[in-house]
Amino acid sequence: MYRASDRLQNECWLADLGRAADELDLGSDVRSVAEDLFLSTAPDAERSKPAAIAASLYAGGLIAGDRRSQGAVAEAVGVTRLTVQNRWKPLLEEAGLDPPTW
Repeated sequence: MYRASDRLQNECWLADLGRAADELDLGSDVRSVAEDLFLSTAPDAERSKPAAIAASLYAGGLIAGDRRSQGAVAEAVGVTRLTVQNRWKPLLEEAGLDPPTW
């Protein structure tokens, strides 16, 4: 869970998340889940936040049933596909969710 102040502190990062979601043409349900995941697990280090955004968008798409490829998400955010691959499962676990086992 996150606090209202977390949303204010990460306002510019949420804008980046929104821009990437626009580029991926993601629906509002995916955006909402991705924002919640990001705010619930946002790292303290500024340099780690783009990776957290990408992982949140990818995982949000899985949860909401609007899946995009790791490569497409990585490109929209400006990180590597390997970054998304390595971050999305731990992000779900940190948020208290079980990642899929397929």
